Amino acid sequence: MDEDLDSLVQRVAPDRWLSSRFVADAAARADLIALYALDHELTRIPQIVSDSLMGEIRMTWWREGLEEIAGGKPPRSHPVLKAIAAGALPATALAALAEARLGDLDDPKTGQAALAHADATEGLLMALAARRLSPQATADQVKQAARAVALARTDAAAALTALKAARAELARLPVAAFPAVAHATLAGPYARGRAPGDLERRLRLFGAVLLGRIG
Repeated sequence: MDEDLDSLVQRVAPDRWLSSRFVADAAARADLIALYALDHELTRIPQIVSDSLMGEIRMTWWREGLEEIAGGKPPRSHPVLKAIAAGALPATALAALAEARLGDLDDPKTGQAALAHADATEGLLMALAARRLSPQATADQVKQAARAVALARTDAAAALTALKAARAELARLPVAAFPAVAHATLAGPYARGRAPGDLERRLRLFGAVLLGRIG
């Protein structure tokens, strides 16, 4: 039996999944799960292809599938695309995410290039999640939190700098949107080379949502 999307996200993106548990509205929570499942499908492409051309072909398949949904066509036969078509996520913006993920096929980025790629990928994803939870949420309210998440395992200094800057930005984020960014509170331990255990992750996320700020 195929793995359902919620179980998939719980397995491959447990931090995001835990944050989504704080979303009370079932439809909104399902959309976040579909969004995170899509990003999993995109980010694993560089790991499963033998060359960049095959990666581009797979990325294009996803982008075109999302563009078809945006154009009102029935979704292709894939559970992620079906979930997106059934929900309230903007398929055009998701196609832009698939286009941005093409950059994952290139050599690792550093400096300003890494920040720009983080903004176009994790930044867009987090902004879409936040906007799904609150129409008043904006991309500039989650930009630094997204950078912290994106860079935590590749550029510790940049991630910690972003995490510090995120605290001021998130003060302007609508409370309802906070579950979209709560997992950024774990960027600190990751950037310092430590993976928190399950209990610590749950406690940190609970505290972040309760207090409305990331540590």
